[in-house]
Amino acid sequence: MREKIIYISTVILSFFIGVTGTYLVIKNNPIMTEEIVKTVNEVQIIESDTIQPAIEKIYDAVVLVENYKGNVLMGTGTGFVYKKDDKYGYIITNHHVIEDGNNIKVFSTNGHVSEAKLLGSDVYADIAVLAIDANDVLKVAEFGDSTKLELGDTLFTVGSPLGSEYMGTVTKGILSGKDRTVSVTLSQGQFMMEVLQTDAAINPGNSGGPLVNINGEVVGVNSLKLVEDKIEGMGFAIPIEIVKSAVDRLEKGEEIKRPFLGVRILDASDTYNLYQEGLVYNEKFENGIAIVEVEKNTPAFDSGLKRGDVILEIDGVKITGIVHFRYLLYKYNIGETVTIKYYRDGKIEDVEVKLDKSIEDSQ
Repeated sequence: MREKIIYISTVILSFFIGVTGTYLVIKNNPIMTEEIVKTVNEVQIIESDTIQPAIEKIYDAVVLVENYKGNVLMGTGTGFVYKKDDKYGYIITNHHVIEDGNNIKVFSTNGHVSEAKLLGSDVYADIAVLAIDANDVLKVAEFGDSTKLELGDTLFTVGSPLGSEYMGTVTKGILSGKDRTVSVTLSQGQFMMEVLQTDAAINPGNSGGPLVNINGEVVGVNSLKLVEDKIEGMGFAIPIEIVKSAVDRLEKGEEIKRPFLGVRILDASDTYNLYQEGLVYNEKFENGIAIVEVEKNTPAFDSGLKRGDVILEIDGVKITGIVHFRYLLYKYNIGETVTIKYYRDGKIEDVEVKLDKSIEDSQ
């Protein structure tokens, strides 16, 4: 019995010693627990293909152009400042934007209105140069190089589609085509223009505005749009190289003279109207232009070209029709000599023609 009591006492004593020891250990050495801290960082999403820096580079150089005849608004368009000196800021826009007006106003992106002076314009290149006070210039645009563009390159426009309400509108697209030629109707008749094709939205009011590359450089001047129910996303711009070749002379008020051949012509395939003019051919022409009349004392007359001749080529380039012929001819300068291949009485011959007269000389 005595041994049993000792055993039970030992167990009870051991239990209390264990509990007491555990208590003292915990009290003096608390259990280390891992504290988990959840930190939420702010995430910033950056668009890798944004054109915002390029837009900032050109945006304040773009202006709204309003063309008045007296107090009557004839039309609106867009332009951009390409140059500045101590007196003036120089603006490029389209000829058709300022045509038939006598009072031009320019609106900057800050809302300031400037009276603009027309320095010069050219109907065939569809380019005009304006001047405003140098103090009214906010920014000057930079020229790029359209010849370095590749299909699919990002392009954008800044302009005023539909007038002042939408001034400063930016639209983006790609280069859809290079070295395009389109036919346009001018007061002088139809004419062909070399253009860049883009799918960036170009609407009435965008004319004269810049077509800009991803670096914020102007590579073209918006000029026209195919507006047909079945055609969407086809905008056109004049390559900046063509614009620059005209701007220097227009800025000085000089006329851009184009060569005059001195012939009245019809498409060689237009057999009905040729018959009405008394011209009938045994040959069937798919290309070329037929000479209906030659004016005296003109380059055509001096070279020996005659009524009834069918002009087939200029300097080795086949002529597809009247519009194409005018387009090819106007690429030459006054004083240059071209080789014309023509058909006469069943034979094909060549003749050199010196383009020593201009359109203005014939008027």
